[in-house]
Amino acid sequence: MDRRQFIIGTGAISAGALAAPSRTAHAADDVVIGVIYPLTGNGAAVGLDAKAAYEVAAKMINDTHAPIGVAMGKGGGLDRLGGAKIKLVFADSQNDPQKARAEAERLITQDKAVAIVGSYTSATGATISQVTERYEVPYISADNSSPSLNQRGLKWFFRTGPHDEMFTKGMFDFLAEIAKKTGKPAKSIALFYEDSIFGTDSSNVQRKLATAAGMTIAADIRYRASSPSLSTEAQKLKAANADVLLPSSYTSDAILILKAMNEIGYKPKAILAQAAGFQESAFMQGAGVLAEGAMSRSSFALDADKLRPAIPVVNGLYKAHNNKDMNDNTSREITALLVLADAINRAGSAKPEDIRKALIATDMPGSATIMPWAGVKFDETGQNTLCNPVIQQVFDGAYKTIWPFDLAAREAVWNVGG
Repeated sequence: MDRRQFIIGTGAISAGALAAPSRTAHAADDVVIGVIYPLTGNGAAVGLDAKAAYEVAAKMINDTHAPIGVAMGKGGGLDRLGGAKIKLVFADSQNDPQKARAEAERLITQDKAVAIVGSYTSATGATISQVTERYEVPYISADNSSPSLNQRGLKWFFRTGPHDEMFTKGMFDFLAEIAKKTGKPAKSIALFYEDSIFGTDSSNVQRKLATAAGMTIAADIRYRASSPSLSTEAQKLKAANADVLLPSSYTSDAILILKAMNEIGYKPKAILAQAAGFQESAFMQGAGVLAEGAMSRSSFALDADKLRPAIPVVNGLYKAHNNKDMNDNTSREITALLVLADAINRAGSAKPEDIRKALIATDMPGSATIMPWAGVKFDETGQNTLCNPVIQQVFDGAYKTIWPFDLAAREAVWNVGG
């Protein structure tokens, strides 16, 4: 087992001591939250950034500090549980759905986690949520985006961020509005997606919306995730020469396809990514100048500080802890833990059923978050219905918000039809 355990704000303790607390908090007992991410293997960079995000969120909840203008930003612990602290126990999924399943069970049965958050890939989110459903423990899906995850009739599944149908609707709304604004409509698209639940679900909704918009699907390319080469796929994309390339890829593949296209002298007119790897700092470092001009949907807008004044404060804490700015994924992870802690505090209890009821009753305004969302409110499937996405574009190595236009920090560079 490769598992890492931490208590934020009270120091690390032994595995034996971690097993001691029961699920019900009394007085100031710590409240154990399991956190499952790839901490080793091909997703380690993403997982370690996630770990830093949760540590920062836990410090915001637990530590004594000047108030921060977000839910649970007053610090000092969970006041309705006698000042109890959130204790995070991290587990390494190694980006393997079956390893994630085993670690979820271990966190619940051995570490007595009263809720679990995770987990980056939708494939691991699917297996984790099966375990939490069986043990009747809430699973907070911070950054899993497959639409199918909340369509399985689960009682204990809650997703704070958008799923790919919501994201993709935003992407196609942007395509319609940029066409109207510039007079240069996108007439054809190329679908490029990995062979996972994420890639399959993403491409399905993109295919549907493209057809509804009257766009030609010039290429429909499904590839094997973490492929050693994408040169054949790059040739197919060049031959299709669509107005917009819509990739659904994690980090290594996102870098690889840009390099493969560059090697054959092909630069798409426009790239509009389903985030994932395209929003990671490792992507920006690995792709370098090849990322310039690429667009991506996002849950988060670092440059929306006028709308959300807490963004610079929270980003400053994250940057001090992890030497980089928040991004789409890390902002969702921080938000997920704050929403969960708010529910636990409102419940005044660390019993999983009480937490579930409090999550169902969540009605958080967007102003209580760092996100450009209308708020957080879960429907009967556990999906937040108020998490509207944004579109961003890379300028000088950093993403800037370009849509919605009234929130834009930069004017979009739109090369379609030019």
